[in-house]
Amino acid sequence: MPLTLTRSDNVPRLIHAAPIGICITDEDGLFEMANPAYCAFSGYAEAELLGRPFTLLMPEADREALIAQHRHFMQGDEEHDERREWEVICRSGERRSVIAESSRLEDDAGRPKRVTFITDITERKAMEQRLDFLARHDDLTGLLNRRAGMARLEEEIARSHRQGTSLCVAIADLDQFKLINDRYGHATGDDVLAGVTELMQGNLRRYDILARMGGEEFLLILPDVTLDEAHQGLERLRALVAHATLGQAGVGVTLSAGTAMLAPGEASRTLLERADRALYRAKQAGRNRVLDACGA
Repeated sequence: MPLTLTRSDNVPRLIHAAPIGICITDEDGLFEMANPAYCAFSGYAEAELLGRPFTLLMPEADREALIAQHRHFMQGDEEHDERREWEVICRSGERRSVIAESSRLEDDAGRPKRVTFITDITERKAMEQRLDFLARHDDLTGLLNRRAGMARLEEEIARSHRQGTSLCVAIADLDQFKLINDRYGHATGDDVLAGVTELMQGNLRRYDILARMGGEEFLLILPDVTLDEAHQGLERLRALVAHATLGQAGVGVTLSAGTAMLAPGEASRTLLERADRALYRAKQAGRNRVLDACGA
């Protein structure tokens, strides 16, 4: 037997005082009541909602499907609708994430009503997204971090071996970066790292992958290029960095890089070792240069 929503008990008062958003809609989905918590998150006064469809707060593209779901629920046998996560649009136009859960009740006259309980999870979702981002990205530069960069490298190596396409990598390192930190401070050093990142990202192809491996070292994953093309690309980046003044202090910096081309059947470990040895030779040869790895 369906639960009954009466005016003779404390239900309306409890709904009004509830800390979560609660609204009551009729069989057609029109608002009949919205408590203060619902009004607070939505930005609408209760008087602005009464008699209007609940889809007022929903993205227009979702409204038709939501109306159909509402009718199905109101005409069905289930008294409780499953919890769902929705995006709603507040009166201000701000989009917020909520969890909605509903029950079907009857009023004193036996008319069906839908009571919907709303929990605003916007801040929680934002925190979850931030934590997910930080798990895979470097906080300073926004680049993939070492772990995520290595995962992408494994994916690209597998694709290259499977499809028989070429793949090159480069390890780039800012020259004598410690001197910048020692002379100007770590805040300026961070500005320089961010500036170098912006320069490199702005001059790579959209399907190239750039990751910060730690400190001032970067990994570049360059699909579908020859070693000569990879060398030319890194040489352009090297020249851009060498001629740039970075950060508020207008600091100059250079980078060295080692490039390597994936050999048939080669694993990531040996590929990176070859690129790293080429980087070491570039440093030993005087820095501010790009050298290619020897064969596998």
